Amino acid sequence: MFGNRVLKGVVLVGLGATSYGMLATFVKLAYSDIGISGKPFTPAEVITSQFILGILAILLINAFQKAKKGTAVVKASANNIKQLMLAGTSTGLTSIFYYLAVIYIPVSIGIVLLMQTVWMGVLLEMILEKKRPSNIKIIAVFIVLVGTVLATNLIQNETELDWRGIVLGLLAAASFTTTMFASSRVAIEISSAQRSLYMLLGGAVVVFIFAIATQNTPFNFDIFYKWGILLAIFGTIIPPMLMNAGFPHTGIGLGSIVASLELPVSVTMAFIILNEKVVFTQWLGIVLIILAIIIMNINFKKNTAR
Repeated sequence: MFGNRVLKGVVLVGLGATSYGMLATFVKLAYSDIGISGKPFTPAEVITSQFILGILAILLINAFQKAKKGTAVVKASANNIKQLMLAGTSTGLTSIFYYLAVIYIPVSIGIVLLMQTVWMGVLLEMILEKKRPSNIKIIAVFIVLVGTVLATNLIQNETELDWRGIVLGLLAAASFTTTMFASSRVAIEISSAQRSLYMLLGGAVVVFIFAIATQNTPFNFDIFYKWGILLAIFGTIIPPMLMNAGFPHTGIGLGSIVASLELPVSVTMAFIILNEKVVFTQWLGIVLIILAIIIMNINFKKNTAR
């Protein structure tokens, strides 16, 4: 069905999306754990440890690439660095909003709210390019909204969702939409490792400000080895590296479809590990959201396949 090059891209993007899908469950487990101080880990500790360890790992990857390729590596200019760090603030905000959201709402609901990037991306594209979205995209947005109603279980409404979690989840989606647009347009001429590094540094500035403003107790440094390594691997190291490597092989259309694996993986992890209740209508809503992503990108795939 696919050539070796495309198949390689599908595998890379799929593994990256799967890693992202596991992340929220690990965050929830970290919140329920106890540090040496005898107190649960805070959002500031969780996010800070992930970013610091992620930056250190990406630094090592950049050093390895430089040693291997030498002068062949295109160095980022001062303007590239400034643009990437500014764009990276949205990466930090996404983590802050998303990790705060899952305190108030189940992971299975949080990931659905994060996937609102589908219609937010269409809206942002319309504003930036000043043109009406295609009929296919409008239909896809409608399907996403219907799928969201089902996936968040608003119809049965057996449990009342905390409005703070909903607002934070939507803010995370808005930040993630900005990150995706920035990732595809800012300093694309330099290596993905360099781009990841400077965007992480920009995100770290926001994260550190958040940590200083919200951490009211002594910092539990055992978060670094108990959960920080795991969160960094599945949140800031594996996904961006694999996706940046895979998307050039799959193209944006097919890559976006494969990346939607993040949604069922996240919900399945929450269902199995966190014992969150996920009813049939929620699974149906998840299928509709994935269907909408396929509909939005299937025409693009056909056009690029010529």
